[in-house]
Amino acid sequence: MTTQRIRRTPEEARLLILEAAAGLLAEGGVGAVQVRAVAARVGMTDAGVTHHFQSRENLLRELLRHGGRQLRGALDETLGAWLEKGADLFELVESLAGLYRKGFGELAVALHAAGWRDRGSGMLDPVVEALQRLRSAGASIEETRLAVAALHQAMATEPLYGSAFRRSAGLVGQQASDSTEQLRWWTRQLQLALEIA
Repeated sequence: MTTQRIRRTPEEARLLILEAAAGLLAEGGVGAVQVRAVAARVGMTDAGVTHHFQSRENLLRELLRHGGRQLRGALDETLGAWLEKGADLFELVESLAGLYRKGFGELAVALHAAGWRDRGSGMLDPVVEALQRLRSAGASIEETRLAVAALHQAMATEPLYGSAFRRSAGLVGQQASDSTEQLRWWTRQLQLALEIA
């Protein structure tokens, strides 16, 4: 008995493949995002996935862009809810860390190591703008951008290296494995650097 082939538009097929790849990324990291695994997850052949993305490297690049779009949408939602509830800075830092735990920080690090460079998209501009509104009039937006860039760097690498970095600084047990105190520290640093009450 043969399976009936499902006809999809190229856009539908690409989105289905990207969603499957994102699921594999979240479950097993960059190494889990293999053409064969993605194909199996969506019920395609390896050639079908390759037809849409040409190579695993292109699939990973597109996955990063797809993740960026998802992250931007999630940031917009997070920032909207955050500002409505009274702008608790720790809540924002914790929300951002939650977004990175989905595997996109690891993907960005892996692509960077492979030589791919993002030329800048302003993806975190909404975070910069939200924090800038909490600062006194005339405060430097460049300082806010630098603070957000540092936070972004820390949040992107936290899922990969956070526990190991805390252990290397002498923290053990729960203090090393749980990022909560590190997130509280980042919150305090943002408050101090940006002079946010």
